[in-house]
Amino acid sequence: MLKAPALTPEVSSVRHFRGGQLSQLVTELPSYAHGGSTIPLLGETIGQNFLRAVSQGKDREALVDASSGRRWTYRELKRDVDILSVSLMHMGIEKGDRVGIWAPNYPEWTMVQLATAQVGAILVTINPAYRTHELAYVLNQSGCRLLVSATSFKSSDYRAMINSVRSELVSLEDVLFIQSGQWDDALRSRAEGDEALAARSEQLSFDDPINIQYTSGTTGFPKGATLSHHNILNNGYFVGQLCGYDEKDRVCVPVPFYHCFGMVMGNLGAITHGACIVIPAPGFDPGATLQAVQDERCTSLYGVPTMWIAELALDNFAEFDLGELRTGIMAGSSCPIEVMKRVVNDMGCRELTICYGMTETSPVSTQTRVDDDFARRVSTVGTVHPHVEVKIIDPDSGLVVPRGQSGELCTRGYSVMVGYWSDEERTLEAIDASGWMHTGDLATMDSHGYLNIVGRIKDMVIRGGENIYPREIEEFLYSHPAIRDVSVIGVPDERYGEELCAWVCLQAGAEASAEELRQFCKGALAHFKVPRYIRFTTEFPMTVTGKIQKFKMREISIDELDLQGAASQLYA
Repeated sequence: MLKAPALTPEVSSVRHFRGGQLSQLVTELPSYAHGGSTIPLLGETIGQNFLRAVSQGKDREALVDASSGRRWTYRELKRDVDILSVSLMHMGIEKGDRVGIWAPNYPEWTMVQLATAQVGAILVTINPAYRTHELAYVLNQSGCRLLVSATSFKSSDYRAMINSVRSELVSLEDVLFIQSGQWDDALRSRAEGDEALAARSEQLSFDDPINIQYTSGTTGFPKGATLSHHNILNNGYFVGQLCGYDEKDRVCVPVPFYHCFGMVMGNLGAITHGACIVIPAPGFDPGATLQAVQDERCTSLYGVPTMWIAELALDNFAEFDLGELRTGIMAGSSCPIEVMKRVVNDMGCRELTICYGMTETSPVSTQTRVDDDFARRVSTVGTVHPHVEVKIIDPDSGLVVPRGQSGELCTRGYSVMVGYWSDEERTLEAIDASGWMHTGDLATMDSHGYLNIVGRIKDMVIRGGENIYPREIEEFLYSHPAIRDVSVIGVPDERYGEELCAWVCLQAGAEASAEELRQFCKGALAHFKVPRYIRFTTEFPMTVTGKIQKFKMREISIDELDLQGAASQLYA
């Protein structure tokens, strides 16, 4: 918890001598905070840190896949990661090459994360829910040479989708399928690679880019937030530090690995403290999650609010023994007070923390502490993270506002991304000349440095923890021949926080149904990007200068869809 400044929180005093007399200028404390820490940043690569974790706890469990029963000690995980690292080098993967991974939460995902880090390849994490349109874009935009992929998962046939766009992939040379004969071959033999692997590690710097995470873009296409070893290794470490992790902790990670929540806060948060990663299932399943917490004696559990809600809603919830559960993280969207009460009282997760951040900041910038009182954990997103700076500015003037006044939240420090991959223009828009990342979120800071997110400058929708930019959906819908114009907004939803609503203007004489447009989206967009509501119209509410008034669209949609109850919860 941040210590109060030397002066009182409400005022700071500056004394001046004028004509022999002392005058006092009293100013309000600005909305700025720095995460001073006596714990230094880690000055090493992910591979170096992993090696240290192995040397300190060879025979401790490092990774458990609850659904298959497979488990690895740190020694065994290092063995398999090294073999995979050598195999990647034998496939011609050089430092800086991009390697994509398209799979649900398999233990092989974690191995690929560590192996690419050891050889200096940049891991491109791809949402398992992506479809052909999105897959082709991220592989081409990042210039992936190799794709590591699942063969299939649930209703997704990854092989078929890859084959359908293979001719469009200009840089892709090979695909390595997990849990296939190909994969078995890659892990069968070390094949004379120890010296080469050691030599490669000596070429790596902790400032090297090591990960590209695609986040929905306002231009209609995702942007590749490029992160370094230093970015994500330290962020995972300090997230775990604030949860109180040590080598006895067992961290249940049901959140997806493709996102920072899973691969940084989960995998790296555990490994940097010598703790054990527990994967409850390849995809989120509330029952499997609680079963894993019980069977593997997990001390920590992660999830976005909808995941915690689903777990608490299980008919057999009371039958699970969650007695070892101590801490965890809730993030992705605001936490309803009643849900937090049940997590603490019914699940015994008394030291649950709330995190705030964004992919571009590795991701966490603020976090509640395990000893924060209940009110702060449900009403704020905590205080600034160690070694990070935050400030709140007036969006028009760029000046820091006094505490208690809302403005745009900006953050600076080791956690700010390298930039958007091959997109200097968007990078310069996001990170200013002084190194501040402009989040686009409206926030306030109280007298003790606790932050509260009160709105968004960016036209972004958060559905169940997934960030969605309407422009991306709009650009895709424009490709439908019957659509003349379209505007997408977020409307309140009691389960997911927000849902997508598309206002559609059809071409003269054209016909299309809402279900037809949803099916059009389902073939190419992730399920959470398919609008739940589609409203046909002939015009949008406009300003006198011709700008669409999305707030009016939202008001109209809330009334027409009878969403006032959900709106009172979300926008209160």
